Amino acid sequence: MALTVNSEKPFNAEPPLSLLADTFLTPNSLFFVRNHLPVPVVDDKMLKTYQLEASVFDKQDTKPKHVKSLTLSDIKRLPKFEMDATMQCAGNRRKEMSQVKEVKGLSWNCGSISTAKWTGARLTDILKAMGFKDEDFNKKYIQFEGLDVDPTGTPYGSSIAMEKALDPNQCIMVAYEMNGEPVPADHGFPLRLIIPGVVGARNVKWLKKIVLSDEESHSHWQRKDYKCFNPSVDFNTCDFDTAYAVQETPVQSVISEPSASSSVSADDGYVTVRGYAFSGGGRGIARVDLSLDGGETWLNAELDNNGQSPYKSWAWTLWEATVPIPKNKKKLDLVCKAVDSSHNVQPERIEGIWNLRGLLNNSWHRVSVKVEG
Repeated sequence: MALTVNSEKPFNAEPPLSLLADTFLTPNSLFFVRNHLPVPVVDDKMLKTYQLEASVFDKQDTKPKHVKSLTLSDIKRLPKFEMDATMQCAGNRRKEMSQVKEVKGLSWNCGSISTAKWTGARLTDILKAMGFKDEDFNKKYIQFEGLDVDPTGTPYGSSIAMEKALDPNQCIMVAYEMNGEPVPADHGFPLRLIIPGVVGARNVKWLKKIVLSDEESHSHWQRKDYKCFNPSVDFNTCDFDTAYAVQETPVQSVISEPSASSSVSADDGYVTVRGYAFSGGGRGIARVDLSLDGGETWLNAELDNNGQSPYKSWAWTLWEATVPIPKNKKKLDLVCKAVDSSHNVQPERIEGIWNLRGLLNNSWHRVSVKVEG
């Protein structure tokens, strides 16, 4: 396996940067894996009775109402929807943040991000097929639960605002295929929720239940995790109850080649720098700036068109620049920063965005390369 393992149980792993940006669509075998709980076993016997359940829940009620369900076959008969979309863990690049000050969480490098062609049914088509009424959609949130459970039997869950869930321009879907194959077990077989442009933690795998509610999901990962605080807040002073849950990902870019601590030959005359860039919320990449001298001077990288509108862009943009190696230099201090279609730009330093969980590190990405010869 080419993946670098960050934890065995539950299994979490990322591809090496040298392979990550080789292709626009990430092969399933190289797609990063993020599991919070043990992977549920979904065998042929379970598939025969598998149903996606949805309901409405009012705070004053003791149990859900208007319970609806669709089988996997029912969902596959709905209009097919395909979309290239990038998934990024909120902890991508946490390792760099830990080097400034220790944080809590898996030590992800720059590879907990990948792109796939997802095939399935739109969430709005599923809710319509279930027969929900307009009044049911007056709830503030839509909650999602997976088949994966903790030792107490509590399932993994998340939620998003109802306005976002019902907006057809958000392209939210329930996927049963990933790159033309059934969604692999580690990625959510048989059904995975895809909320493009939103951190991976909200994209529930092994989707089993949908709840329309006036409350956010009560899942630990919605209420007590995946929230950011200012750099002076620690676990003794943080208030998870009042902090906003992380949703859309900020603008990001990373150098995938050359790798850190590698070398280039001055005799070659040129160096090729490659990488990826991505922003959440459907915001495309307008520009990637590249520096060879630590940010003193800049040039524009060439962007590979991802085939999507810059204002409805759910997939990353791969970029490349071949530039002359400055004479009499013993080292290149490579830096990249991306600008999205709303002109959001990556911050220069980690210190200003440091947070106790090491989330959303989108500072300038830096790679030092030796020049030999």
